[in-house]
Amino acid sequence: MGEKYRNKSVAEQNSLDLSWDLLMEERFDDLRNSIFTCDKELQRFRQVLVNVVLATDIFDAELNGLRKNRWNKAFSSTEGLSDEENNDLRATIVIEHIIQASDVSHTMQHWHIYRKWNKRLFEELYKAYCEGRMEKNPADFWYKGEIGFFDNYIIPLAKKLKDCNVFGVSSDECLNYAVQNRDEWKEKGEQIVAEMMEDVAARNIRPM
Repeated sequence: MGEKYRNKSVAEQNSLDLSWDLLMEERFDDLRNSIFTCDKELQRFRQVLVNVVLATDIFDAELNGLRKNRWNKAFSSTEGLSDEENNDLRATIVIEHIIQASDVSHTMQHWHIYRKWNKRLFEELYKAYCEGRMEKNPADFWYKGEIGFFDNYIIPLAKKLKDCNVFGVSSDECLNYAVQNRDEWKEKGEQIVAEMMEDVAARNIRPM
């Protein structure tokens, strides 16, 4: 599968292909007719769909750079764009960031919600490591990795959501929770990782 997608955004591109094939099935004729009524609308819908799904691949430096440039073009400089073009660009960028936020929404919610889903992800990756499907033990990088994740991705994303005011007063809430969770993780994260390791060991989840 990696070769099919040239090892770029493999999971995201595969999801797009599967979902598009599903949407094109005859049983969804009425749904398609409600989403787009002509080839131009179909192409626009597909373009937006591809953009927002690929936006969830946060590890591709090239894609991240393109998104950053589009954000700056839409919200910092509108030179050379008509009002309609600028509105379309801003709408697309905002949708991309909403999808990104939904992908990591637990980080912008109450500490207990963040901890619940953080623990589940850790256990999933640790199980993959134990089964030989992941090279590194997540326990070795989890504490510092989460701090970097908040500093370099979550908090900047929350600030952009606040800047474009897409969630109204809730935008402040997302940013505040992100900052609070980051600070609490910095204080308690090392102990939490140790506790998670004790928990998986107690359930006899160990490397092969």
